[in-house]
Amino acid sequence: MKKIIGYFLTPIFYICFSVLLLIFHPIQWLCLKIGGYSAHKKSVDILNFFLTACNYTLFNSVRFTGQEKLPKGVPIIFVANHQSMFDIPAMIYHLREYHAKFISKIELAQAGIPSISFNLLHGGAANIDRKDSKQSISEILKLANNMKQKNWSAVIFPEGTRTKTGKMKSFSVGGIATLLKKNPNALIVPIAIKGSYQMVQYGMFPLQPFTNMSWEVLAPIQTEGLTAEEIVKKAEDRIREKVEN
Repeated sequence: MKKIIGYFLTPIFYICFSVLLLIFHPIQWLCLKIGGYSAHKKSVDILNFFLTACNYTLFNSVRFTGQEKLPKGVPIIFVANHQSMFDIPAMIYHLREYHAKFISKIELAQAGIPSISFNLLHGGAANIDRKDSKQSISEILKLANNMKQKNWSAVIFPEGTRTKTGKMKSFSVGGIATLLKKNPNALIVPIAIKGSYQMVQYGMFPLQPFTNMSWEVLAPIQTEGLTAEEIVKKAEDRIREKVEN
């Protein structure tokens, strides 16, 4: 029954989502040209508020908790599992006070997707080419320097790809280790994402309605005396406990 209802509601979702991307593309450009980083970021935050709200056209619930407990004005590395492309708008909006920047595939930045590609190119993201290790390290180091100098934060999905079943894959250390080299005192904060994969269990069409989705920001990991590998393993274990139990 959900799948049948999805055939009717999914076009409404995509129309709302696409119209927002088209409307905010010139708004982003104008904000960046006139008001610089601050105005551009505000436009991106507002866009992602509305993109997150698009979930309600599918009667999906969105619950984001725990971020209010975090300190502000310090660099944070947010480490999250990855279930669908729809994980991201809620994270951009609800983590807006932490200037959270994503480590993303360069293909998305170069794809010409209205609003999305523009923000990846001009909003401070690290757009990595997975086939070019030197370029990837350079991009991540650029983000790491901005974290150190501007107290920005980073969001990384160390699984590398999205899950199709809700079962997590093992976390890779590389990107997090590079960020930690420049920011050894950065907070490591796991985020457990649940339910998002169910929204796309039939693929991109139809999307599944009546899906409960949650983002839970967990307590920071105490990193003193730990290697990067041990830190990442702790983050993975904490997230896995929340997601798979």
